Amino acid sequence: MAKVVHSMIRVLEADRSLRFYEAAFGLKPVGRYPFETFELIYLANAESTFEVELTVNKDRTEPYNLGDGYGHAAFVVGDIEGEHARFSQEGLNPGQVRELPWDGKVLAKFFFVSDPDGYKIEVLQRFGRFK
Repeated sequence: MAKVVHSMIRVLEADRSLRFYEAAFGLKPVGRYPFETFELIYLANAESTFEVELTVNKDRTEPYNLGDGYGHAAFVVGDIEGEHARFSQEGLNPGQVRELPWDGKVLAKFFFVSDPDGYKIEVLQRFGRFK
């Protein structure tokens, strides 16, 4: 069997992204690998062994064009309303909390937030299939 270990995203400014991911999700660097032309920074927290890999291309000065192919990353939280309020207090500009109905029940309760590079991140209430 294969084990999923990380998802990589390209970011323009390492420090700005590190501040966002720590404030939003408590992710902290667990590995940092500076190469001549790029740097890899692995982020994690105690909730999961899954990591987010930030790739910083050192010569990049323009924001990345996300195009129309990128979907989103998702994180689960225990209290969606409390996290939404905390994101707002942190100045992270979360979208509205929404519910996704399916077959007469709530399949998901969530909001979206964008990181400093414009990547969409879904924050889901922990229940049902999202544990």
